[in-house]
Amino acid sequence: MTITNAFVIQWDNAIKQQAQQTESRLAKAVMDKGSITGESFTHNALAATDMPEVTTRLGDTEWGSPEHSTRVANMRDFYRALPLDRADIPKMLVNPVTGGDYMSAIMAARNRRIDSIIYNALIGSQLLKDGSSVALPSGQKIVHGSAGLTKAKLIQAKKLFRANEADAENGEELFIAYTADALEDVLSDTTLTSADYMAVKMLQAGDVAGKWMGFNWIPYEGVSTAASVATLVAWAKSAAKLGRGYEEGNVTRRGDKRDAWQVSMAASYGALRTEEKKVVTIEISI
Repeated sequence: MTITNAFVIQWDNAIKQQAQQTESRLAKAVMDKGSITGESFTHNALAATDMPEVTTRLGDTEWGSPEHSTRVANMRDFYRALPLDRADIPKMLVNPVTGGDYMSAIMAARNRRIDSIIYNALIGSQLLKDGSSVALPSGQKIVHGSAGLTKAKLIQAKKLFRANEADAENGEELFIAYTADALEDVLSDTTLTSADYMAVKMLQAGDVAGKWMGFNWIPYEGVSTAASVATLVAWAKSAAKLGRGYEEGNVTRRGDKRDAWQVSMAASYGALRTEEKKVVTIEISI
């Protein structure tokens, strides 16, 4: 059995096609910077300014001093290879190389990696061009308080987005990443599952995926956990940018491994947080 050169080309094209069409769960909820050439990309931010009242005629010009900052996302390289011993192929009903199973496994790993990069960009410290960094302020963090995901925490998060002009009233689309533990908290809270707070469809499905309480709910189990506390995150779509570098798939014969087949993918990704006021972390006890 052989894998033709045409199949190798087809595999590489399939990688590129899926990379464009099959998104991770979080990628659709942030801004796409597109294809990146180089080792990093930047985002320029301009702080808000005010407009003083004029109290004298023909007075001197008074200059404002807007605050500028440049945020940096370093591109990170990733690689995964899955081998298949040629002696195993006759023993299989379906060859996972030609059958696409290996490609699907690598694409799933790629999507999970993109989710992880976006999540950490939202909650972590953001690198600035001058070499310093800015952490998410404590005012944007809702502590666990020895409780799970409660109605009070969701209301507090909504309040923060409204106070920061980072909600739908200012053209923003809000998202929240939730876990199975958070789902259990919501479905167990009668103040949230009553008709006043929950759509009938949500109760019937036993799910919170979709839009509810002003957030688009996205299931994501890769959140940070420590000491029985999980950190969920809510954000506006413009709060983060994802950049994609090269993405290349390959199928090769490994002469150094008794002509084993190897399916591989190499890729480069990076993400940054554009503004702290557009992100809220919500700790829950688990």
